[in-house]
Amino acid sequence: MTNNFILHFIQILLIFLIIFIFATILLHARKEKINLKEKFWTGFWIGLVTDLLDTLGIGTFATSTALFKATKLVDDDRKIPATLTTAHIIPVLTEALLFITIVKVDITTLACMAVASFSGAFVGARITKNWNTKQVQRILGILLIIASIIMVYRMITNPGAGNSDAIRGLYGIWLIVGIIFDFIIGMLMTMGLGNYAPELIFFSLMGINPSIALPVMMLDAAMILTASSREFIKSDRVNWPGVLGIIIGGVIGVLIAALFLSSLDINNLKILVVFIAIFTGVTLLRSSFKRQLH
Repeated sequence: MTNNFILHFIQILLIFLIIFIFATILLHARKEKINLKEKFWTGFWIGLVTDLLDTLGIGTFATSTALFKATKLVDDDRKIPATLTTAHIIPVLTEALLFITIVKVDITTLACMAVASFSGAFVGARITKNWNTKQVQRILGILLIIASIIMVYRMITNPGAGNSDAIRGLYGIWLIVGIIFDFIIGMLMTMGLGNYAPELIFFSLMGINPSIALPVMMLDAAMILTASSREFIKSDRVNWPGVLGIIIGGVIGVLIAALFLSSLDINNLKILVVFIAIFTGVTLLRSSFKRQLH
């Protein structure tokens, strides 16, 4: 089984999932007489902004939730998780398809880490349900900030390190370390913690061009969201007004961000990774203290 065969299989799978999920949404809307045109433009701009930022590594959960509240698009907070998954799954699948196609990454690294992340999420649903979310947020937030400081130090003291285009993946013992790392990240995703910032930092500290992390982290997220999307779509927990707009605006946002990233200098990309990690770390710490206050 060649690398090209595996890559084409993943590409075909992602295309199939995009078509399947979009058809599922349309058929469900027709069956339940849901007007998908309602609040289309509100959703369009939310999708454009949040999925553009998602492609840059910021993530969609916090930004979408903030915009939902600002625009009053979702009137019931209990519907936010299902609405997020249903509205963003197609843009995220598009991200994964786009970046595994335009970024040359070692196929073994891509496949192994995607399976590890999915397996971690599958196991995590059972293991992490009794974990203290506040403590996990604090630990991960502090680790991301520390890792960012280390990365800045390395950029200052050895600016040429890790720029080689020949390094496209993880090998040997480091691949095993990557698999264990992504399994843990997959577990943490079941607690509502994102995988983007940790994976970007991990690849950067491994001395690999951080752009290599993009297809890996996007494929990870796409597989996890796919696992729960169909159940969410058919549930009564989706706030449907604006969803079609978020999907279409989100796909356009992904394409715009991809053009930006493809022309970004590697050193500027490293600065972006540091910003994302610090932003995510601070957000996690703030969320943990908010939980404590409430």
